[in-house]
Amino acid sequence: MSVAQQKRIGVLVMSYGTPESLDQVEAYYTHIRRGNPPTPEQLKDLTDRYEAIVGGFFPLRENTDKQVQALEARLNEKYPDTTFVCYQGLKHASPFIEDGVERMVQDGITEAVGVVLAPHYSVMSVGGYIKRAQEKADSLGLSMRFVKSYHLHPALIEALVQRVEEGLNRFEGVAKDAVKVIFTAHSLPEKILEMKDPYPDQLLETSKAIAERCGITHWQFGWQSAGQTGVPWLGPDILDVLHTAKKEKQAERVLICPIGFVSDHLEVLYDLDIEAQKTARELGLRLERTRSLNTDPLYMETLSDVVYAQTERD
Repeated sequence: MSVAQQKRIGVLVMSYGTPESLDQVEAYYTHIRRGNPPTPEQLKDLTDRYEAIVGGFFPLRENTDKQVQALEARLNEKYPDTTFVCYQGLKHASPFIEDGVERMVQDGITEAVGVVLAPHYSVMSVGGYIKRAQEKADSLGLSMRFVKSYHLHPALIEALVQRVEEGLNRFEGVAKDAVKVIFTAHSLPEKILEMKDPYPDQLLETSKAIAERCGITHWQFGWQSAGQTGVPWLGPDILDVLHTAKKEKQAERVLICPIGFVSDHLEVLYDLDIEAQKTARELGLRLERTRSLNTDPLYMETLSDVVYAQTERD
């Protein structure tokens, strides 16, 4: 079959998005706040966080670009009878989700799959991405299917197991049970519990799968990066978990595995590597963090599998 005759499928790779430079932070924050500009204090706080981690370099954008490129390459390598073309769709920055859908249509794509760079489903996170993409696709007559979650995919679990074992090995000469492993993800408003949202259960399922494979029993789940919205968010917060760990016997060593995040960005590089690390030092704890997935081949294998599975559906 010639390349011209091959089936072409568009893949909309969706993620949260980030500014490309410091002068874009205000517009970005305004979009997050649904058109309400941040106060000078709020803007300074966010800008300071970006400057603290990278001095103006925004790793999430570059990491996402590389993930999209790597996924497209893996899909076309693994399934040579189909031509896959990946597009980005960001929640709070350009190209927005709707922009990605529109570009697919402009490029002549008639069939597409949407996937979010987040393994766990919540109607408030992944569900929101899907809703926006579906509405735009419907308005343009594009046939589109979506991956909702992939939190127990074997290749994903294997990639995370490797990282936890690598992290535990940094505590040389220390037994596994002498290290407290804390799995984390982005907190969401507590009201999702009333909605029977699968997000907390999926995160626990991933955590348990990793713990069983690694043979660790001294672990728990903690939340991080809660928004300041005036409503209760899921807890306990990671900083509170660290304080609790300090009170436990033989819990002077902590390994954080942020299973809810798939690349190095603000919630990892600032909230964990700076904020949580500072708290740990103040408490006299040794804190390590597992490496992010980024473009790990096992993560690309996960994404390619779940995307292709949507093309095989009747």
